[in-house]
Amino acid sequence: MQIATPYLLFLGDVPDALAAKTALGIVDWRPEWCLGQLRLAGCRADANIPDMTIAEAREAGVRTMIVGAVNAGGVLPDHWVASIVEALEAGFDVATGLHSRLSDNPAIRDAAARSGGKLHDVRHSTQRFATGKGTKRSGLRLLTVGTDCSVGKKYTALALERGMRAAGLDADFRATGQTGVFISGRGVAIDAVVADFISGAVEWLSPEAETNHWDLIEGQGSLFHPSFAGVTLGLLHGAQPDAFVVCHEPTRITMRGVEHPLPSIQQVIDLTIACGRLTNPVIRCVGIAINTQALDDEAARKVLDAAASEHGIPAVDPIRTGVGPIVDRILQDFPRS
Repeated sequence: MQIATPYLLFLGDVPDALAAKTALGIVDWRPEWCLGQLRLAGCRADANIPDMTIAEAREAGVRTMIVGAVNAGGVLPDHWVASIVEALEAGFDVATGLHSRLSDNPAIRDAAARSGGKLHDVRHSTQRFATGKGTKRSGLRLLTVGTDCSVGKKYTALALERGMRAAGLDADFRATGQTGVFISGRGVAIDAVVADFISGAVEWLSPEAETNHWDLIEGQGSLFHPSFAGVTLGLLHGAQPDAFVVCHEPTRITMRGVEHPLPSIQQVIDLTIACGRLTNPVIRCVGIAINTQALDDEAARKVLDAAASEHGIPAVDPIRTGVGPIVDRILQDFPRS
């Protein structure tokens, strides 16, 4: 799948920034591809790039409109269809990470047929996957896991890719969600893979590699989240991580979308090791990534220092402080041969 750049990011009328995390993630990691955003009345998210109409985006040279907003269940709201049709009629391709296929909507399908525009459904791979085998693969792998969904697993993996490469390590980000696929140009939206094949899909995504090569695998959900734990477990078994980083948001009390309380970081470490040993008996935690966006500098430092002291491993905010201490821990624990 080759998605033409540059992009117009469609945010719809989402209620908060988390619901627009696809668009915001693309802006953070590929700003040069993002020319503008299109927001409907009532939208409460802002990617901090120019607002554009379809006509203005066409004049600016946009080639693809990315539906950069999500909702529960990943469905396409009826009132978004008109904007997608207008984009196709203006000559754009349209790409989405929703569970709903664009071509399943007659108005969108007909508009694409008339205009010749391409419809990219990133969550729907044409690749066929085998079931996971759990056989040890060459190379090294790191998985980001979380106390909840939407706590920074993708950002942590991307920051580690950048930091590890800067330190001279051979490292590649492996996307398992729609935003990561838009950012990296490759990957598998793992939450759309049939359950029996999740671990096999991750084995396909992160195949055998050179001895010192690191695959940095984007985590999904949480082993403690009643909605998504099944996806998280399949991803963990398929990744066979040698190392993992726990991602956490310290101001939350309950997990997103449910009433269940947030687990502790230690609970996540213990359960990840217990479950991960099935496919990698030497799995270990090498760091904690804490999203301190809601805290001031002093409070953030206290939270990071407390986590590092309590667990005896580096604790960082990948955006605020960088991932240097975790990279140093990886170099210490996994010396290059």
